[in-house]
Amino acid sequence: MPAPIALTMTAQNTAFQSITRLESNVRGYSRSFPVVFKQAFNATLVDTDGREYIDFLAGAGTLNYGHNNPLVKQALIDHLTNDGVMHGLDLATCAKIEFLETLDTLILKPRNLNYRVQFTGPTGTNAVEAAIKLARKQKKRSHVISFTNAYHGHSLGSLALTGNRYYHDEHYGSRNNVSFVPFDNYFGDGANTAKQLQTLLEDGSSGIPLPAAIIVETVQAEGGINVASNAWLQEISRICKDFDIAFIIDDIQTGNGRTGDFFSFESARLIPDIVCISKSIGGGLPLSLVLINPEMDGWQPGEHTGTFRGNQLAFVAGTALLKLWQEDSFKSTLKSNCSEAESKLVAIANDFDSISMRGRGMIRGLELPSGKLATEVCAACFTNGLIAETAGAQGEVVKFLAPLTIEADLLNSGMDILRSSIEDVFTSSHNLKSGN
Repeated sequence: MPAPIALTMTAQNTAFQSITRLESNVRGYSRSFPVVFKQAFNATLVDTDGREYIDFLAGAGTLNYGHNNPLVKQALIDHLTNDGVMHGLDLATCAKIEFLETLDTLILKPRNLNYRVQFTGPTGTNAVEAAIKLARKQKKRSHVISFTNAYHGHSLGSLALTGNRYYHDEHYGSRNNVSFVPFDNYFGDGANTAKQLQTLLEDGSSGIPLPAAIIVETVQAEGGINVASNAWLQEISRICKDFDIAFIIDDIQTGNGRTGDFFSFESARLIPDIVCISKSIGGGLPLSLVLINPEMDGWQPGEHTGTFRGNQLAFVAGTALLKLWQEDSFKSTLKSNCSEAESKLVAIANDFDSISMRGRGMIRGLELPSGKLATEVCAACFTNGLIAETAGAQGEVVKFLAPLTIEADLLNSGMDILRSSIEDVFTSSHNLKSGN
């Protein structure tokens, strides 16, 4: 979550005062971007003064296919016009069946993946909770291994797997039965942390019990855009097989094309036991699901339930967007945007001695020397018409998370704003100079 940005409120913010008066102190993004938004389309947001902003946030990865995607709008209009089911618990509905069949036909089968689909509560943390619960049930063990800088959600089970201290309070009592081990290249010295994990599991005196599951993000988004190598991920997968541990991939933010492939683990040629999916799978509407190896699907009917374990409108929206993956034009745009994003961000990083770029595909970040500078850069971006947030343990990474479908001219304009904002902040700081 980005730090608050101090800006002078304009006349439009008479309406904004309702937020400060009525909404809980827990609100975050409205502090960082203190305007009232009224419209959105693809990679553009518009406030009530009519000012346009380029969106490099995309609902924290919920809007991979853009704001108000025309396919989604038409599909929802048709569904509602025909009195399609609005809410169905886990009843069989036309919307659910079409979603399942489309997911299987266009996404799973072409990748030789055989999964059953569990629909959980409406958000990502619900998928993580279900995955961990199922792994414990099936492996008859309670311990779980997570990684340094991990982020998996804020409900108590998921929070126990999340590393950042900011989100923890000892009164929550949420740290039981979880061990954190170093992520790939955590120490920055090339040490093989997968091998270290294997040693810990082999050593009966390490203090780490044999876990039910290991859960990992291939790219730690909130953790600072930390990218795991394919070789490291393959070692973690092998360790899980060797020790009969459930291998869980959290693909909530990095799935749905964010890394260039539909699943973030495709390039590593992995087949996880369980995959957690949410955010963009519902086309901007709440939808969360777990992909389960059939051999792991040990649930009894109704054993894990929830009132909103299948958003009918999200099924409709998600189906419309999954069909994009059979269109060459979409795949071409995604490939081009991935390449352009990398090129532009590398160029920015190369022009500043103290900045480095990290990431894959359309999930990238610029690491700055401090969280203070990163926050100031995001503030300057917002002033100049670009919405971006920070990530990392100290908020030191300026995060790039634009829609996959962003127009080329907006992508370039956003990068220009980002560059000029960095230059302005670095110039005013007096202690950091451009590499040129």
